[in-house]
Amino acid sequence: MNDLPAFLRELWVVWLFLLFVGIVAWTWWPSRKEKLERHARIPFDDEDRPHAR
Repeated sequence: MNDLPAFLRELWVVWLFLLFVGIVAWTWWPSRKEKLERHARIPFDDEDRPHAR
């Protein structure tokens, strides 16, 4: 019974590692490159236009 918390802790490490690998694979997938690059440019889109006051 004392091994259950240690086992569950190991499962969390595995789960978080797989989640991390999944997120990295999703973002680096070639078909998503153009869309993610457009999203990355969003903060800079307003720089071309003058600020409204």
